Amino acid sequence: MYCAKKDRRLAIIILIPMLSVLFLFVYGFIAWSLRISFTDWNSILPDMTWVGLDNYRMLFSSQRFQTDIRNTLYFTVFFMAICIVGGFFLSYLLYSKLKGESLLRTIYLFPLSLSFVVTGVLWRWIFSPEVGINALFRMMGFKATFGWFTSTHSVAGFNVALIALIIAASWQYMGYTMAMFLAGLRGIPDQLIESAQMDGAGEAAIIWYIILPIIKPITFSAMIVLGHISLKIFDLAYAMTGKGPAFVTDFPGLFMFETTFRGNHYAEGAAISIIMLFLVALVIVPYLYSTLKGDAQ
Repeated sequence: MYCAKKDRRLAIIILIPMLSVLFLFVYGFIAWSLRISFTDWNSILPDMTWVGLDNYRMLFSSQRFQTDIRNTLYFTVFFMAICIVGGFFLSYLLYSKLKGESLLRTIYLFPLSLSFVVTGVLWRWIFSPEVGINALFRMMGFKATFGWFTSTHSVAGFNVALIALIIAASWQYMGYTMAMFLAGLRGIPDQLIESAQMDGAGEAAIIWYIILPIIKPITFSAMIVLGHISLKIFDLAYAMTGKGPAFVTDFPGLFMFETTFRGNHYAEGAAISIIMLFLVALVIVPYLYSTLKGDAQ
């Protein structure tokens, strides 16, 4: 009993420095940003005059911020859908004893080893108006050049220029979802699949009624991770397209960077960061709640 108390006390002493740093540099700075977002600090010199929700009202009435939120929602939906569907397809191919599995698994996972900055530079070249895909089209006899990330066309509020960003982001993270799904598929007992086959179930029925329900928690976890990445996207867009003409490839992260560090509008930039934090919390908090609830049961 004495040893247990002593070990607990020692563990608390060891954790105190780390927890202090965590609360200071994470939660402390979040609280400071929240405080700044309610002030009139919009120049080099600090101005802590309280203005309440004025910065937030100005943001939501801004055409650029409205476009940013719409871009984020569209990007998140298509990015998650492509990664999850494509990742499951790739994992099922490997699960089906495809030849060269080790090589293919390495190829699928390779993009994940790159940073979004490298991915952005690579795909910027691929979608460049003069080289890459457009050059290939010209070699095939097509004279028109498509402005992949410079197009200002939109369909139902979806900016066509986002397609290039969605493809680049999905290329990088599809291997991640593939690895998650493959781990789940490897954990399914072979006897379960064999029993279904003996009962006359086809491959489609096995996937729909057996495999997908079993890997549902993995799908949910993948959605949380991908949603978290897409809602705070910055580096890929910054390296690949920037905000684009008429903000067609703009995101809150880019808006916050330009507002804060180029325009010196610190209060407005803090308000954007708090809204981004809130969007991420909408994804993360329900996941944490369901996880903790499941552990408690």
